[in-house]
Amino acid sequence: MADVHSLKNIRNIGIIAHIDAGKTTTTERILYYTGRTHRLGNVDDGTTVTDWMIQEKERGITITSAAVTCFWKNSQINIVDTPGHIDFTAEVQRSLRVLDGGVVVFDGRAGVEPQSETVWRQAQDFRVPLIVFINKMDKLGADFAHAVQTIRDRLPANPIPIQWPVGAESDFEGVVDLIGWRMLIWRDVSGVEWEELPIPEALLATASEARETMLEAVVETDDDLMLRYLEGEEISPEELRGGLRKATIAGKLQPVLCGSSLRNKGVQLLLDAVVDYLPSPLDIPAVDGVNPKKNQVEQRHADASEPLAALVFKIATDPYAGRLAYFRVYSGSITQGGVVNNATKAKRERISKLLRMFADHRESVESLGPGEIGATVGLKFTATGDTLCAVHAPLILESIDFPEPVIDVAVEPRTIADQERLNEALTRLAEEDPTFVVRTDENTGQTLISGMGELHLEILVDRMLREFNVAANVGRPRVAYKETVTKAGHADYVFDRILGGKSQYARVELEVLPDDAGGKTRFENLVNSGVVPSDFIEAVRTGILESLDSGFLAGYPLVGLVVRLLDAEFDSEISTGIAFKAAGTQAFREAVESAAPVLLEPVMDVEVIMPESFVGDVIGDLNARGADIQLMEPRPGGVQAVRAYAPLSKMFGYATDLRSMTQGRGTFTMEFHHHAPVDSKRMDAILYGI
Repeated sequence: MADVHSLKNIRNIGIIAHIDAGKTTTTERILYYTGRTHRLGNVDDGTTVTDWMIQEKERGITITSAAVTCFWKNSQINIVDTPGHIDFTAEVQRSLRVLDGGVVVFDGRAGVEPQSETVWRQAQDFRVPLIVFINKMDKLGADFAHAVQTIRDRLPANPIPIQWPVGAESDFEGVVDLIGWRMLIWRDVSGVEWEELPIPEALLATASEARETMLEAVVETDDDLMLRYLEGEEISPEELRGGLRKATIAGKLQPVLCGSSLRNKGVQLLLDAVVDYLPSPLDIPAVDGVNPKKNQVEQRHADASEPLAALVFKIATDPYAGRLAYFRVYSGSITQGGVVNNATKAKRERISKLLRMFADHRESVESLGPGEIGATVGLKFTATGDTLCAVHAPLILESIDFPEPVIDVAVEPRTIADQERLNEALTRLAEEDPTFVVRTDENTGQTLISGMGELHLEILVDRMLREFNVAANVGRPRVAYKETVTKAGHADYVFDRILGGKSQYARVELEVLPDDAGGKTRFENLVNSGVVPSDFIEAVRTGILESLDSGFLAGYPLVGLVVRLLDAEFDSEISTGIAFKAAGTQAFREAVESAAPVLLEPVMDVEVIMPESFVGDVIGDLNARGADIQLMEPRPGGVQAVRAYAPLSKMFGYATDLRSMTQGRGTFTMEFHHHAPVDSKRMDAILYGI
């Protein structure tokens, strides 16, 4: 097994896609064909390995990313099956951060869908090489050429089919391998065996054209192959695979395969493609990190002889093992019983147990080396995004940024005894999920939980009730508004009071401006160095940052500001940090109030798919909800797709309304797109109920 574990034979991949494209079914087939399971798991029957949570089995969806290790053709493949629902996009993001390659699954009929665009963009942001699997080729309306064209048209991609389907819909029976130039037909129900046959005359012209297109695309990325191709030399299948591997890893091309995971067709060839075209840890660049002692950027290579550097990408609560920390090792090795440095928190942690994960099952191992993904239990201080490194070689790797939550729900315990359990449950769930935020409403004293959507909060509340046995009253979902300013505001505030029998003095002058880039608030100190002690400046900054959680219109968080400290004045005898913090807080409040603050609301990217006969009703309803129609296009199978931007506040209960409008035949997906100012009339209604 030594060769299996060599670095060049490791593949860290994610299965990513739009909801219902067939990610989990594809993963289940991979586990079956690699010998990890001995029966075919089915989403509808609740018998899948990677969808192991109660809520996942009940709903037939993936909620949490599951890590599984399997082996194929002398290679170790670490697979992460990620959710497709936009409410759980953080699971996709943190998985992509630690993966070397990805398999993007598309529905053979729908092609690119809204969440497909999101996961593709996320993968590009993390520079993850991708291969494409067009799934559900047996589905009514499946069209391979159309699906590939949607990828080409709607994504920053260069998809190159390396297979061509034999038949479609109920007649789909196999593929033409364009590189090996052979036809493979699956007649065995389990998909284990296939027949290799000559390419029939009826398919020859189409397949030849597709092969020529693929050949030209591959040789264009390699000067040597291009020269030989232009001179009329034959390019061997091995050379083609080598050229395609380089182009895929460089992000120049994305090989496209097809099949039907549910009908057990094409998955073994997908496994071959993972081994042939996706990178090993040796193929990706060295990872950069910051040495906290020297404040310098350092690199770590995928080498067991280098100091340990590992990124914790997920915290999970396991009913048997307790608090699990999932990590990816980039360099060095992590050993059971050893001590590591959490460089992010500047704390030491003992590795009491090391685990290789198999969804909710696990195998204990002695050590994990570069490129491997594993988990450990018992870490006291470590959270998502923290770096574990060698004690003698501190390094902080780039952390993971997560989207802001867009929806709130109020929760309160039913009894005093439930209060403690509620606090523990919320703390544990917030540790696991970075997009789940808990805060207290200053106006009402209520505990508010915030998430990415109604389903996200519904699942979290369900887990709270089941896993932590908390009896709680849960309010109705409401929009998580933000606050910002629309013009410059200025304040000059003097804090001159007696506190605790002692005089306290501080003067702070600052201005607040809208930040064109949006996002997190930036603090800029324009006071000349030495004029005011640095700890007083830091106190002002702390007071301002603490004020951001509760805005001045309705207590919503403030975002998208630039705060500039213009001047400050202190008295060497009576000025204190407390005084400067209070002065900064009050000056900030006055500056914001003079800067025309407004509410920002989440605007969602909505796609509705329905039979053509219902288009008029659906568009009329979307317009009544204040939606901005972006796109209308026909899809295969006599259905129409409508894309629109709509305020989240108007989309509550849309699933029920859409079913009524379309006789149960319409479906929709919705994801956060941007924040936009609320118009004055609606702002008055939100703030004052008028």
